[in-house]
Order: sequence, then structure tokens, then C-alpha cells
Amino acid sequence: MRTSEFEGESAAIYCRISHIKDDDQTGVERQERICREMAERMGMRVSPDHVFIDPSRSAWQRKRKRPGWDSLLEAMDAGAFRHVLAYHPDRLMRQPPDLEQLLIKAEERNVILHGQANRRDLSSADDRFFLRIEVAHACKSSDDTSRRVMSAQEDALAAGKAHGGRRAYGYTKDMSAVVPDEAEVVKEIFTRFLDGDAIWTIFRDIHERGIPSAGGGGWTVGRVRALLTSARHAGLIMYRGEVQKDEQGNYRKGAWPEIVTVGEWEEASRLRARRSLDYADARRSYRHYLLSGMVLCTKCTRSMVGNMQGGVAYYKCTRSTSSEPDVCSRKIRAKDLEEFVVDAAKDFLENLSASALTRSPVTASTEDDAKAEAEDKRKLAEVREMWDANEIGTDEMRQMQAKIKKRMAARQRATVVRPLTALEGVVIGPGAGKAFDKMTGERKVAVLRFLFPAVRIEASSVRGVVDFGRVKIDPPQL
Repeated sequence: MRTSEFEGESAAIYCRISHIKDDDQTGVERQERICREMAERMGMRVSPDHVFIDPSRSAWQRKRKRPGWDSLLEAMDAGAFRHVLAYHPDRLMRQPPDLEQLLIKAEERNVILHGQANRRDLSSADDRFFLRIEVAHACKSSDDTSRRVMSAQEDALAAGKAHGGRRAYGYTKDMSAVVPDEAEVVKEIFTRFLDGDAIWTIFRDIHERGIPSAGGGGWTVGRVRALLTSARHAGLIMYRGEVQKDEQGNYRKGAWPEIVTVGEWEEASRLRARRSLDYADARRSYRHYLLSGMVLCTKCTRSMVGNMQGGVAYYKCTRSTSSEPDVCSRKIRAKDLEEFVVDAAKDFLENLSASALTRSPVTASTEDDAKAEAEDKRKLAEVREMWDANEIGTDEMRQMQAKIKKRMAARQRATVVRPLTALEGVVIGPGAGKAFDKMTGERKVAVLRFLFPAVRIEASSVRGVVDFGRVKIDPPQL
């Protein structure tokens, strides 16, 4: 039966689960269900926008970012709700500074904190006292857990055994034996790298063959690089990213079998270091891409970035290097596109009058962008309503939201507040084109970014010639 004390009052829900094995690992979905049941019993209203979740986020590690927690505090500061529901106060915070931050904001808004087994009125001195004790106890519990984990790792290290963490590719969880199929992949990666194959080439081949990673997911360039870096596959002990040595400076061997030799690992390390230096040298002569951050692919709504291919510079869709199934191959020659956009800028400046610069700064978004933004916001609300009505599950809801929010983020990247000061000192009217050519590269970039919110690249309709019809430049808004 509902209580009438808080009937109809607004509430927020906060759920968190740490990647550390706490005593209580109640999942975020179950936490949310428990909190919703609490709200239902007390007759509270929980807005879809006031459910804040931090999956796999530690409240004990001070430097770890918690987006859900930050959003909760921001909404609380704005007076968006009267109550905060959590499975237990330690889901909210495990460090005293977090509690004090919460208390400061809650004191002004008279917020009440509810847990599964208790209730704390943050405006009450007694409740604040008991909550501080609870948080201090939770902090000590986390400190104790950390010490136990570190102690166990050090004991394993001293015995030459694996010291926890994720399963290393090529080995069983306890590293007592190799996984034959995976061990062959490890050997292949080292052999191909030592024979001269680039890490990207190795990754692409492994990905195309559908070989799963240690966690069952797909490979990435970073995972291939990390495997080549890890000395564990050579039977050596690593701790906190460093290869361990004895007092005589010799490598410490682990109690697990090696997949590659120490010599192969050392040579791979030297080769990686040499290639890194070569890459740094190449970066010194790196081509400057005049339209960086401005070019968008209309197919994927992703940015198109500068990329060298066969000695020719292109702007390529960032999905071209994706490991996802829907890879996008859209590209356009950088030289042709930059000349086209620069010509458009010079033509605009040549015909610009001084009176056009007397208006206030505007936000560079088109009418179509505004309509698309409104439609996506409607779709987000619709997805949330479907979830509230139990028509879709939480995972499906989040996947649908992610796709919509990705589109919205792409539009926002092309929407900037454009200060008129960007054109201070720029020649307009007759002679503007010649003056533009004399600008430095950085000044040209600043003017182009001011004039054109985005350069959108559509699919080419012709082959063998430059198709400028596929280039759609968002018009200047002055």
C-alpha cells in the first residue's frame, strides 16, 4: 500500500555497479527495478530523464569519471526533483568528498535520499551524521578490498604465477595451459609483424576471418598492438605494465608456457619502437588538411578525415576503418575539394558587403538540421515511452537511443556559435580573393570554419572525372 507522505512528488533514480568485485554486485537493471518499486510504494513520480546509470563505474577510484553521477548532481542543482532513490547509499558514493558535494547541493533543495533499507533526509543533521559514517565505512571497505587484491597479486607475482585480470589471449584463465587455436594466432601475429606486415594489415586480416578476441568480441588495431607489447606470451612476468626482472637484471620467468620466444618478443619490441620513430618522422612532413573537422559524410553522418592512399591525399569517411559490418568507402580527393571550397569562400568574400557584418552572431544550423533535430528528439521520447510501457527491453532501448544520439551528435559538431570577430582584418569586396591567398594556413582555416558550417559529401554519380555536384556546402549565415 502506498504511503501518502510523498504522493505525487518528483524523484530521481541512480544506479551503479563497479567493475571491482564488491560484496554486493546487484546489477544496474535490478537496482533500477528495486528503486522503481520503492517509488511506486511511496507514490513518487520518476521522469524518464531522471534515471541516471553508471554501469561498471567505480565510486571508490577518485579519478574515474561517472557521467550518470555528474548528471544527477547537475539536475539536483537545478531543482529537478525532491527525492533521490538508490539501492543503497554506497551506490551513490564511496568517498567522503562525493558525499560533501552531494550534501551541499541537496541542502539548498531539501532533497531526501532513499535506500532499499533506509532513508536519509539530507537536510537533517542527524541523518547527515549517520550517512557520513556509512560512507566512511564503505570507503574503508573499498580500501580493504583494494589491499587484498594488491596483496594477492604480489603473492602471485612472487610465486611466478598469473596475478588475475582478464584472460590473456592464447591461454586459459589461470594461464596454466595454452589454447591451441589461439596460440596459433599469437604466433601468426608475431611472425607476420617481424616479416614486415603493418599492424593494421594484420588486424584487417584477422577481423575478416572472423576470429574472436579473448573476450569473444572482435579484434581492434589496439588489441593487436597490445598483444605484440605483452611479454606474457614469451613466458615473462609483467606487473602494472612492466616486465619484471631479478636482482641481476634478468627477466623473471612465469610458471606458464611460452607461445613465442623471448627473442621474438624483444625483436618485435625493437621493431615497434623503430616504426614509431619512422612514423614520427613522417608526421613532421604531414600534409595539412585545410578542411579538417568540416567535412561530413551524408551516408553515415560521420566526419571525413584526411588520409593518404597510394601517395594521394583524400578525405575519407571515418567508418572506412571501422570493424563494424557497415563499412563506408566514401572518399574524395583532398586537393580537388579544398580548391573547390576555397574558390567558394573567395567568391563569397568578393561579393560580401560591410553591412552584412553588422548582425549579431548566429548559430550555424540549417532549417533541415532543425527539423531533423526535432524529429530525433521526438523519436527519443517515443523510445522511452515504449520502454515505460514494457514494449521493449532496456538493452533494446539503449541501442535505439544510441543510434539516434549518434545522429544528433554529428549535427551538433556542425553547429557552432560563430563570432563575427573571425572576420576582423579580413578583406571583403574587390580584392578579397587575392588577400585570402596571402593568409597563413591557420587564418584560412579560421575563415573557412566561420563561413561554412559544414561541407557535406554525397555519393558520386559519375566515374573517371571530378564530380563537384556531390559537394554540398552549408551556406554562410551572417
